[in-house]
Amino acid sequence: MTSPATSAASAPARPAPAITTDTAPPRRFRFPYRTVSWATPFALILLWEAAARAGLLSAQVLPAPSSVVATAVHLTASGELPQHLLASLRRAALGFVIGAAIGLTLGVAVGLSRIAEAFIDRSVQMIRAIPFLAILPLVIVWFGVGEAGKIFLIAKGSAFPLYLNTVLGIRQIDTKLLEMGQTVGLSRAARIRTLILPGALPSILGGLRMSLTYAWLALVIAETVGAMAGIGFLATNAREFLQVDVIVLVVVLYAGIGIACDLLARLLERRLLSWHPSYARLTV
Repeated sequence: MTSPATSAASAPARPAPAITTDTAPPRRFRFPYRTVSWATPFALILLWEAAARAGLLSAQVLPAPSSVVATAVHLTASGELPQHLLASLRRAALGFVIGAAIGLTLGVAVGLSRIAEAFIDRSVQMIRAIPFLAILPLVIVWFGVGEAGKIFLIAKGSAFPLYLNTVLGIRQIDTKLLEMGQTVGLSRAARIRTLILPGALPSILGGLRMSLTYAWLALVIAETVGAMAGIGFLATNAREFLQVDVIVLVVVLYAGIGIACDLLARLLERRLLSWHPSYARLTV
């Protein structure tokens, strides 16, 4: 016969009553980064339009966005704007490809080899320090006012940001990672392919974005000298006839194309750096 204490000890424990609450956990506020980043420029444009319609901005100083849009529609219908825009895009693309290829090649060589650095880096830094306006007369003497000089200036502007960022990215690779690759028996070519270049890719892509920006800056300068087509040529003609709406349209086109190039570079970063924790939630 078991005692009451033994029976109580051997009895299964009853589950504790569940505690219920009517209040749901508060939802964490998420700031709408993408919405704000796109809404802010549009808000500034609306403010610009309102100030122009209220007479706070003179049409001879800064015409309203609606006037600029009407000018763009007129020039597009006449075929003038697409012709000049295509000429500028062709120049910028060709100059950027040449400059980026040179900058990336030299950057990889200097980043991987101290001997290459001794031969290349000092000369590159000297050429990089020369301003566009200082070299412009010499470019005209070399190439005249044709397309070659303009492409040369765009290539010069595109090469150096990519060169510097490529060298920096390669030099910042963790030495412990390289030692690990050497320990497991990877050859130098395999270490470059699987460790160094992927590790330097964030810096290289950052240099790519800067090169795109400098390519457009160089295009602005290049198209003001002897250009017979291009949106820079369009702005020069508009300046002669005091067509402020056309000048503002050209500025807006430069800004829009620059934003489009930056978005393209960021999409490239998002795709190529999806493995990187710092770029896993990259927004465009």
